[in-house]
Order: sequence, then structure tokens, then C-alpha cells
Amino acid sequence: MPNAQPCRPDFERVRRTVRREPTDRVPLIEALVDFSIQSQFLGRPVTCDDLPAQVEFWSQAGYDYVPLVLGMMRPGRVTEDSAISRLLQRTLAADGSEGRSWNLEHTPFILDRRRFELFPWDLAGQIDLSPFHAIQPLLPPGMKVVALSGKIFTLSWMLMGFEHFAESLLADPELAADVIRQVAGIQLQALDAVLALPQVAAVWAVDDLAYTQGPMVSPGLLRAHILPWYRQIAARCHACGRMFFFHSDGDLTTLMEDLIDLGVDALHPIDPTAMDIREVKRRWGDRLCLFGNVDTELLRSGSVAEVGARARELLQQLAPGGGYGLGSGNSVPSWARLENYHAMRQAVLEPAAPGA
Repeated sequence: MPNAQPCRPDFERVRRTVRREPTDRVPLIEALVDFSIQSQFLGRPVTCDDLPAQVEFWSQAGYDYVPLVLGMMRPGRVTEDSAISRLLQRTLAADGSEGRSWNLEHTPFILDRRRFELFPWDLAGQIDLSPFHAIQPLLPPGMKVVALSGKIFTLSWMLMGFEHFAESLLADPELAADVIRQVAGIQLQALDAVLALPQVAAVWAVDDLAYTQGPMVSPGLLRAHILPWYRQIAARCHACGRMFFFHSDGDLTTLMEDLIDLGVDALHPIDPTAMDIREVKRRWGDRLCLFGNVDTELLRSGSVAEVGARARELLQQLAPGGGYGLGSGNSVPSWARLENYHAMRQAVLEPAAPGA
């Protein structure tokens, strides 16, 4: 396994990059590296419950932080055995409904006011914060935790079903707003708890707002119902000296000024299938740090040389003057090739000699 230098964690590297101040190198940035990739990297199993192995992976791989989930959903696919799906299965069973194969991605739950009242909001709000405490003594000097929060928009529409949610924003805005308010309130309550922990240096909201063609619902509806909640999250982060990062796939061009105005410090991943990161840097790079942009398809099907060349190209174009962290254009999925993941990392950790 490649173990390039400098790999010593130092979250100040991320902080200075976000502020466009000089650093020793560009930081490596990911919100999610699939556990199968982490396991291949370390040569032994890494699981969601194995905090020592996670810390070992993120530090050895060259990151300055460990991401920990803060909320009702992990980033990525919502499976039948996820916590929120299991909660809904129990609720349906208690209501006399069939809950054996419940999955939010396929079967909406809140279809009316009765289902809204039936939903176990109190239980959903009992978010396990123990990993944030347990990880503290495991962190190497200089390493911090980034809390992965958010999914206010995504979880709201999953609970209602996307079409029903979108229609309700216009036809029954009170119901839609109540769902959003409950989801956001749970996030804010958990947020306040982790912001009291010194090992948490930033909050990263992971919530897809757009397709490749633009926002999933009208910008006006997002401004009315979703973005004010993220403004609150950003304000709470900044009030205690933490940074606020935001992830969304798709074309965010029509929302860029909104995201900057509400207080986003860094935006991820500047979806390479939807946005030109050079243009984003030109237009907004003096007010917003950019993370990511190495296409996940390239991590799967490209050669080591192609991945390395793309990563170096991004570094050459975006790193001067700060405000850029290298990473994937979404996450590092299970189907990425480990050698390609290494090639992306090594563009930062083992820069080629001049003229190479």
C-alpha cells in the first residue's frame, strides 16, 4: 500500500485552504469513501462500527479529518436495513400495515396529515452521538472530525415521495413545510450537541438539490422552504468558529449566489457531469472554496495515468491562490479501482518532479 508523505494530519491545512491562505499542500477531501475501499487500502476489514480502523484509514490515506454521520441517514443509498427504514417498518407494523420490505427510496410514508402525525418523530430524533465522543482519544494530533449533517431536502421528499412532495409544496404547502420543519429541527438539535465538542471542526451538509439540468424544484421553492434552514446551520457553525461545507450533485449555477449568501464556506463536488469547475472558480472562487471534481467514472474505468493526469490538471488550474481541495466528483464508491484512488491521492502527496 502506498504511504506517501506528507501524510501527517493537520486540519489547519483545510482551514487555511478554505480561507485562501498559504498551506504546505492542497488538502485531500472526501465526504465518503466506501468501506470496501477503506478495507482494501488497509488490507483488513473496516466497518461503520470500527472507529479505530476508520481513523487509521483517514489518517494514513492523507486526510486531515474523519467524517462522522450526524443525522437520520448516512450519505449514499438508503437500504432496507438502514435506521430510518427499520424505524418505518416498526411504525407500519404497529399501524397494522405491511412493513416487511419498507424502503424510503421506493415507498413514501407521509402521504397525508394522518401519516405525518403517525411518524415517530421523537424516536427519529434520538440520534446516536456516542461515536463523536468515542473517537476523540483515537485522533492523532492535528486531526479533527467533520460532522456529516443535512439531507433536509432529500429526507423530506423521501418521506413524502418526490412527486407528492413537489406537488405538496404548491398544493399543500403547510404539510410539506411541517415535514421539512421536523426534519430540520432534528438536524439542528443534533448540531448543537456536536458543536460543543472541540474535536468537531466543521459541519458538512450532504443534500442533493439539483439534477444535471438544474435544481430539482424551482429555486423559489428552495429559497422559501430549504435554504433558510441551511442559513441557520451555517450561522450556528460560524458563531462557534466552525466551518460549514455543502455537498450537492447537479448544476447549481442558479443557486450559487444563494449558497454563498447563506454562509457556505466550501462547496462539493462541483459535479463534473454538470458544471465546469474552471468557470465556477472564475466566477465565485474569490468567495467560495471548491472541493472535488475528479469524475467517479474515471476512478472506475480510467487508467492510472489518466486519473493522475486529471488530478494534476485540477491542481494546476485551481490550487494557485488557495480555495481548492482535491477529491472525487461525488464520493469514492465500491466500484472504484483502488489503484485509481491511489493515483488521485498521489497527485497531492507525491507531486511529479518539474518536467516529469
